[in-house]
Amino acid sequence: MPQMAPMSWIMLFMFFSCMLLMINMLNYYLFNPKFNIKKESKSISSNPHNWKW
Repeated sequence: MPQMAPMSWIMLFMFFSCMLLMINMLNYYLFNPKFNIKKESKSISSNPHNWKW
């Protein structure tokens, strides 16, 4: 069985690296998360606790 030429390995590496980058960019820009954003602002009420150890 003949061995692959080194140039062929480099081309395969570049091809799969480019595909990985393109798939990651597509996933990043096409993914549209839907957040539940309410217009009412909730005020944070602070309840000071006196810890007695």
